[in-house]
Amino acid sequence: MKAMIFAAGRGERMRPLTDTTPKPLLCVGDKPIVVWQIEALARAGFTDIVINHAWLGAQIEAALGDGSAFGVRLAYSAEAQALETAGGIAKARDLLEGDGNIVLAVSGDVFTTFDYATLAAPAQRLAAQPVPGMHLVMVPNPAFHPTGDFALDASGRLYAREAAPATGVPLTFGNIALYDLRLFDGIAPGTRMALTPLYQRAVAAGQASGERFDGVWENVGTPAQLAALDAEVRARHDLVPGSRIA
Repeated sequence: MKAMIFAAGRGERMRPLTDTTPKPLLCVGDKPIVVWQIEALARAGFTDIVINHAWLGAQIEAALGDGSAFGVRLAYSAEAQALETAGGIAKARDLLEGDGNIVLAVSGDVFTTFDYATLAAPAQRLAAQPVPGMHLVMVPNPAFHPTGDFALDASGRLYAREAAPATGVPLTFGNIALYDLRLFDGIAPGTRMALTPLYQRAVAAGQASGERFDGVWENVGTPAQLAALDAEVRARHDLVPGSRIA
């Protein structure tokens, strides 16, 4: 199974830092955020990784190279203008296709200790389904998104918040997901499109599963959030997959 890291965004809320540096190359604990992701993927056995880029993309390729420094093989999908998430996958599809249809996609500006190796079982379930689906990693609702994105029940099924059963818990999508590439059939390379309508369709059809992660997860959006996270990481030495904030 291959992995994709989304790294094409402009990072408007992170300005002025992102005026000269692509957001995934901003550092936490003396290491670019995207490098934390690459190293975590490598530990979990993901050695073929595709990175899309648009804003200051040449810097990303120059900094990361072919991936050999991290024990992986990196390929790049360059976008003249950011195509958003579904459009990014559609453009990179030739690079993502391998022995199967399932791909892991993560955002390059998320800092987390989630262990990607734990996704092997849901990936196998998705691969065995006749109808293409998705599996989303959900996190407790952060202060900036208190109502969440979808509701997750005890069986691992996702629901729209307004259609959730009483046992459904509203959670926020953690920007870590498994997708069946057949979901992107019919999306022409170069199309600018978000994943939102695909999420809504899969959830409504009962083809979207999920799991809850309560460990370290930060969607780094502003310079203040970046500085706070950097200070926390420098003060700690236990940030390994599965660790939790005490």
